[in-house]
Amino acid sequence: MIRDGDPLPPTVYPLAKGRVWAMLAGSLVFVALGIVFLVAHSTVKMTAAGVLAVPFFGFCSLIIVHRLFRDRPELVLDDAGVDHVRLGRLGWDEIAAVRIREQRVRNTSQWFIELVLHDPDAYLARAPKLVRSTASMNARLGFGPANMATNTLPVSPEAVLDAMRRHCPGLAVQH
Repeated sequence: MIRDGDPLPPTVYPLAKGRVWAMLAGSLVFVALGIVFLVAHSTVKMTAAGVLAVPFFGFCSLIIVHRLFRDRPELVLDDAGVDHVRLGRLGWDEIAAVRIREQRVRNTSQWFIELVLHDPDAYLARAPKLVRSTASMNARLGFGPANMATNTLPVSPEAVLDAMRRHCPGLAVQH
């Protein structure tokens, strides 16, 4: 959007490193527990839990370490659209609406910003591999393919929506 003859500068959100360091610590705790279960192997269930926990949380730890040390913003909003580290680039013309969504698992919640797309299939055809591989699972949970987890952002989901509306004033927000 151009204001007073000048385009609005990009809104850049870096990775919320404190939160991500906490996620890494949690993953490493589960790796350690898995190793304890494997070493103790007192029951078949403990051994199976160890066999599953060590590679899964080990892989998660590697991904988290990679995210911590790459030098790229988590999210950039500009007058042309959205550039998210996991979702890639989406133009405002591709986005029909945005909304804040909650996924509850037991007694905890994960908050997302969902980008409701005009043509999800066109986006999926060019989307990063991870987005394509999780699209069917997201659909079963009632989500579209373009969801941004907010736990790695340094601001609230509402602050991100406000910035989106500054860059694209006609953007529809669903509740």
